[in-house]
Amino acid sequence: MARNLLKAGYSLVVHSRSRGPVEEIVDAGAKAGTSARDVAAQSDVLITMLPNSPDVELVALGRDGIIEGARPGLIFVDMSTISPILSQKVGQALAAKSVKMLDAPVSGGERGAIDGALSIMVGGDKSVFDAVLPIFQAMGKTITHLGPLGFGGFTKLANQIIVAVNLTALAEALTLAKKAGLDRDLTLTALAGGLAGSKCLDQKKPNYLAGTYNPGFKIDLHFKDLGLIMESARALGVPLPATAVVQELFNALRVKGRGGLDHSGVITLLEDLAGLTK
Repeated sequence: MARNLLKAGYSLVVHSRSRGPVEEIVDAGAKAGTSARDVAAQSDVLITMLPNSPDVELVALGRDGIIEGARPGLIFVDMSTISPILSQKVGQALAAKSVKMLDAPVSGGERGAIDGALSIMVGGDKSVFDAVLPIFQAMGKTITHLGPLGFGGFTKLANQIIVAVNLTALAEALTLAKKAGLDRDLTLTALAGGLAGSKCLDQKKPNYLAGTYNPGFKIDLHFKDLGLIMESARALGVPLPATAVVQELFNALRVKGRGGLDHSGVITLLEDLAGLTK
């Protein structure tokens, strides 16, 4: 995502606790910041992409955080997948410093990020969205303003339900086919041509054919998202029975030490249960 912003001609100041990615982007033309506070002080638009809600709260509102370096008029765009309730809390705190905020989580996986083809789901004031739209267009293809702050996050949680359940359905289907003796490549080709076809099938086909599940998006991270989904569902009074089962399957994978696999690796658990373990 940062590379695509550089390619589009934007000047970047970047910071992370992980030095490797910072050095990579600095080598590509960005400038290194020393903290979130430092980046905020040098930016007109500040973008975060972080693992979970506590990380965003710390970076935005904690010591040496965005709130300490922000100038009035700064636009803060959080592209993490976190609790929409937390996004609203952070937005309210930053508004006191005259900072405007959008929540803009993404979908499309590693491939979508590299290709600048992400789906970006945005919540916040429409005027702020319009101001940031050219930046989003450097990173994504489908960019949708969904309503007030937090609405991007709720949409991303809905997205993560579909992806997790889809990958689990693919895992069950391919495990059944394998146990029946079917060729996996031919099976995937047949499934892709009908109503069962999906972007999940298309993107994850190389994993299924190779039987290796190197992460584009880790089981650990999707399990985190499933927790956010169930937490939001309880708060809103929405039963999610299929999602609850998938959450437990992802939990079982983590117990087995497979949390670092790609989320399509849920198939390994189904194959274990079917007696297909290598």
